[in-house]
Amino acid sequence: MYQVGELVVYGAEGVCRVAAIGPLEMRGAQKGTDYYTLTPLYGAGKIFIPVDTNVSIRPVMTREEAEALIDRIPEIPEEVYENNNPRLLNEHYQSLLKSYDCVDLVRLIRAIYAKGRRGRRLGQVDERTFKRAEEMLHGELAAALDIPPDQVKDYICRRVEAMEQV
Repeated sequence: MYQVGELVVYGAEGVCRVAAIGPLEMRGAQKGTDYYTLTPLYGAGKIFIPVDTNVSIRPVMTREEAEALIDRIPEIPEEVYENNNPRLLNEHYQSLLKSYDCVDLVRLIRAIYAKGRRGRRLGQVDERTFKRAEEMLHGELAAALDIPPDQVKDYICRRVEAMEQV
C-alpha cells in the first residue's frame, strides 16, 4: 500500500502524488472500499482509484534507477517497426506504451527516432506516439531526478555524451 505524499506512476496518466487514502463520500463510490486520491504531478485534476485495483500503479523509480536507465540508453536496441498500415502500426506502438515500462519507452523513442533519421518522413502515428512516449518517460525521469520535465532531454544528452568520452 502506498502512503500519502508518495509519488507513483499511474498508467498513462503518469506521475501522481498520493494526496489521500480512505473511503469516498461521493456517488458511485463503493461503500467500505478505500480509495487513493491521486493528483497528477504535471497536470490538473484528481484521480480516485480503489486501493485494491488491478490498474497499473507502481512507485516512481529512484534517482539511482533513473541514472542507471539513462546510462543504458546507448545499449537499448533501435527495433524499428515498419508497417504501412496505420492501424497495425498504432496497435504495435500502443502495446509498448501500455506496458508503462521505461525500457520499452526508450526502445520506442529510439526506434521512431531511427526511423526519422533514415530520411523517411514520419507519419502522424509515429509523431503522436513519439511525443507521448517522451512525455511518459520524461515525466518519470523528471520526478526521479528532481528536475523539470523540459530539462530531461538535455540531462540525458549530457550524461550520455559524458559516458562516451570516458
